[in-house]
Amino acid sequence: MSESTGARRDEYALETRGVTKRFGGVTAVDELSISIPRTGMTAIIGPNGSGKSTLINLLSGMLPLDGGAIVVDGVGLRMIRAHEIPGLGITRTFQDVRLFDQISVWDNIMVVLTERRLLPALLQRTLARHRERTRAILESVGMWEKRDSLAMDLSYGQRKLLEMGRALAMDVHTYLFDEPFAGLFPQMLERVKTLLRRMREDGRAIIFVSHNMDLVRELADHLIVLDSGQLLVEGDVEEVLSRPEVIEAYLGV
Repeated sequence: MSESTGARRDEYALETRGVTKRFGGVTAVDELSISIPRTGMTAIIGPNGSGKSTLINLLSGMLPLDGGAIVVDGVGLRMIRAHEIPGLGITRTFQDVRLFDQISVWDNIMVVLTERRLLPALLQRTLARHRERTRAILESVGMWEKRDSLAMDLSYGQRKLLEMGRALAMDVHTYLFDEPFAGLFPQMLERVKTLLRRMREDGRAIIFVSHNMDLVRELADHLIVLDSGQLLVEGDVEEVLSRPEVIEAYLGV
């Protein structure tokens, strides 16, 4: 179900209008209305249980809405299915990395570029453009040397990089990254930061959840703070982090 909101299509990548999600008697996201700029990096922060991952799951169609609407390109959607989000120009990664473990790094990218279903993709005749794109993606995430390795044999950081490569292969406008920096050693962390900056330079919208305030300050252009499923404040990073209510709710001082 959709409706026109009259919003400017070039202003925001995503908006929510009164979005609500309940789990039994617990309201995880509570009539939330936010606007995410069409380009740049938006960070979502908040205490544990504030609704950050639930929001990402709602925006990516992994969970149904219990109320409200998600606005994409000026159209309000009251229902989004996960398989529909690439067509809306959206893709995502997960806190628990999701790959095809039994096939190679190379084939994990090829699956996305071709049929996007495992068996048909592996049987489909690959074109030169698919091979060139796969190489470019693997080089961009620093995984070219691991192209013949099985995904199951990669380190945690390498798995994260490969999942980001799979997201890049979707070639969409808006990327949702749930805790992309968690558990990374410094070398892998630098690769992820470089990749996100490159995506920003390409005019993409990057939305990421993080608990690391240093990375939020370093990377984010826009900041959204959640508390108990509600919007506490959003806006410029330094201005938001200086607000007394944010210091009290998130930093605990």
